[in-house]
Amino acid sequence: MSIFKKKTKPSQNAFAVVTGAGSGIGRSFALDLAKRGGTILCADINLASAEETVDLIESLGAKAFTYQCDVGQAEQVMKMADEAERLFGQAPTLIINNAGVGLGGKFDEVSLEDWQWCMNVNLWGVIHGCHAFVPKFKKSGKGAIINVASAASYTAAPEMSAYNVTKAGVLALSETLSSELRPFDIKVNVLCPTLVPTNIIKNGRLDNRYSKLADHALMNYAFTTSDAVAKLTLDRLDKGELYTIPQIDAKVFWSMKRTSPTMYNKFVGFSYQFLK
Repeated sequence: MSIFKKKTKPSQNAFAVVTGAGSGIGRSFALDLAKRGGTILCADINLASAEETVDLIESLGAKAFTYQCDVGQAEQVMKMADEAERLFGQAPTLIINNAGVGLGGKFDEVSLEDWQWCMNVNLWGVIHGCHAFVPKFKKSGKGAIINVASAASYTAAPEMSAYNVTKAGVLALSETLSSELRPFDIKVNVLCPTLVPTNIIKNGRLDNRYSKLADHALMNYAFTTSDAVAKLTLDRLDKGELYTIPQIDAKVFWSMKRTSPTMYNKFVGFSYQFLK
């Protein structure tokens, strides 16, 4: 018998829960997991969208379930985790905290109500997901977490303060959990993309100017697809990698920020003044 422990691939034959699975990156995660032999609970606040994803999964010959959930509500996420275990007939092995919303605007013009709305989904939603599933993973002796953050977590673009703060929190949480959960064989990956064609802008709270700018950027400068991002992230999770930074622009900003954070901040400020 080999003295080396065989490495498992968390994305293969997973019993996975995906939040925000009704569209975009969440749907792409669910479909890719299905192709890898997984059973998926597709959770979304919009049940009809989740049902569409389940139909697509079943057309691939895989098994999936729908669940309506507002990830900003802790009790709903806890119930979802228990329901997933019941439906799967075993403990879940993977949670993908993907549900998110967009919010833009000058700091002094964004209401505290909008701040709370963004925090509840983007940050508390991820906290709730981890809090509900980590005990189950520890009990079963294995598990994996993918948290969807954003390059906004480190690029700190002006007029995106609330969104940036939530995604920076997701990045910090993921880095912390990666270290803390390592002794329990629980793998963590955090996804930090720039522009990916999804519904986050349509479903977000941005004024008309921001919406038009974002739509233009997605049409002309989105260097990848949600399917490609999901596949890459699952592959990196299987390799035990903590970070997934999928696009070249995200990698450039990451390198700039880590190499010289002060110079990076001055560059962003100068660019903002020039582009206003």
